[in-house]
Amino acid sequence: MKKIVLITALSLSWIQAADNSQFSMSAADRAMYAEMLENNPADIFVAEGGEIFDEEIGEAAMAKFLGVSEKDLSKYIAGFPRYVKALDMVAGLDQVMQAILAQKGQEIPKLKSKKMFSMLAYVKSLANDEAINIDVNADEHIKASYALGEKTYNTPRGGRGLACLSCHSSATVGMALRTQILPNLGAVDAGGTWPAYRMTKSSLRTLQRRFQGCMKNALQAKLPIGSPEMVALEVYVTNMAKGKNIAIPGLKR
Repeated sequence: MKKIVLITALSLSWIQAADNSQFSMSAADRAMYAEMLENNPADIFVAEGGEIFDEEIGEAAMAKFLGVSEKDLSKYIAGFPRYVKALDMVAGLDQVMQAILAQKGQEIPKLKSKKMFSMLAYVKSLANDEAINIDVNADEHIKASYALGEKTYNTPRGGRGLACLSCHSSATVGMALRTQILPNLGAVDAGGTWPAYRMTKSSLRTLQRRFQGCMKNALQAKLPIGSPEMVALEVYVTNMAKGKNIAIPGLKR
C-alpha cells in the first residue's frame, strides 16, 4: 500500500487539477465530437470486419468452437475475456478467431493488424446492448487471470515509475494529463466501448492497443497484445464495468 501511495504522490507533480477551461474541448472539437457520435467513422471498419468475419469464419463456426448455441452467442461474447476450453487458457475474442482460422487452414491475421481490429470490433458489436457479464470467479483460470491483471494494473514500472493506478485511482480521477481528463475506467465503461475510434489517432483501436499507448507514454516496455499479462489486464478493467452495456464501436478523444 505504501508503494501505491508514493507513486500516486509522485504522479500528482505532473498531473494537473482539471479546474481550468484549458482542459476542456474547444467548441470546434465539441461540435466534431457530437457529429461523430451520430456518424462514427469506425462504423465503416466494423462493416468491413463483418464482411471478412462472415466470409472467413461465421457465427455458426464461432459458436461451435466456443461450445454455445448461436442464439446464446451474443450474451456469451459479453463475458469475454474468459477461459476457453478449446484453447485451455483465458483468451480474448481475437485469439478465438485466430484459433478458428488456424483450424480451417486459413491465413491467420496478427492480433495487432487492422484486419483483426476490424473483425474484433464487429464480433464484439454482436453483443451490443448486452450487459457485460464477465465472471472473474467462474473457474480457477479466470481467477488467476484476474489476480494477474490486478497485479499488472497496480505495479509501478518503467522509466517514470508509474502504474495504471497512478492515473486511474480515486486520487487522480478527474484531474488532467496532457489536456485530457483522467477517467474512472469502470464509470466510462472501458470494457464495453472498445474497440473504438480515436479522434486523435484517426483510426480504430482496441482496448489492449490503448493500453500499449499508455505504456509508451509512461516509458514502460509495451506488453504484447494477447500476452497473458495483457489479457489479464483486460479482464481486470472489463470487470470494473461489469453490468454496463456493450456499445461498439466507441468514440474516444
